[in-house]
Amino acid sequence: MGIGFPFDVARLLPSALLVVLLACAPSREATRDVTTEDASEILPSTTWQLVRFEGGDGTVLTPDDGSKYTLDFEPDGRLAVRVDCNRGAGTWTSDGPSQVRFGPIGLTRMMCPPASLHDRVAQDFEYVRTYTIEDGHLFLSLMADAGIYEYEPSSPDGESSGT
Repeated sequence: MGIGFPFDVARLLPSALLVVLLACAPSREATRDVTTEDASEILPSTTWQLVRFEGGDGTVLTPDDGSKYTLDFEPDGRLAVRVDCNRGAGTWTSDGPSQVRFGPIGLTRMMCPPASLHDRVAQDFEYVRTYTIEDGHLFLSLMADAGIYEYEPSSPDGESSGT
């Protein structure tokens, strides 16, 4: 003879399993998805190097060496950049959660090697509108769904710090 329950245990199992799964799942905070936080609280004193660019048309471009394409967000709204064989500086601002814009970027004018992403990256700075950080990577989205740049953390010596 079985033990009698005043309710149907089989009907409660899916709900109980869902509660356990939700309790064990990493929160959005744990994955560092900061779309709800202002960039001025997140980006200062961080340095990033390019992983890839994915265009709105599906085109994917990857640099031969991500450390040749870096963004260094300084606390005072200044931005130091490296775009392949050129270096430069400009400004960055954030008007709200997940928003970021770059001011004019002044770059040196060295001739970079063929197949460089220099021209593409340099022209796209003015079209960056939003950002998110997911799984330790910075994603910068261009206006009109023109594409997304993915960056990873970079250490001061230019090497990837990993994720």
